[in-house]
Amino acid sequence: MTEKDDWEREFDHTWARSAEHKEPSARARMLAARWKENPPDPAPFRAHPDAAGPRRSSWVSTAIVLGCAAAVIILLGYAQMRAPY
Repeated sequence: MTEKDDWEREFDHTWARSAEHKEPSARARMLAARWKENPPDPAPFRAHPDAAGPRRSSWVSTAIVLGCAAAVIILLGYAQMRAPY
């Protein structure tokens, strides 16, 4: 047999996906056991909009990012100018 045949036989995904019974992951089993004794509180799909706090304007965020980028460029230029050759 060739090496390719060994590889295909070892990692036959179609055979694995066609299994009639699929065992849940370890995390799924752990959560199922935990929730059986102590079920989680119901939570909405999305949090209330005020829960996240006030949002900044997109212009403020853009100014902060561009200001940081400009500061890095200036700092790198200054460090290169001061470096001995």
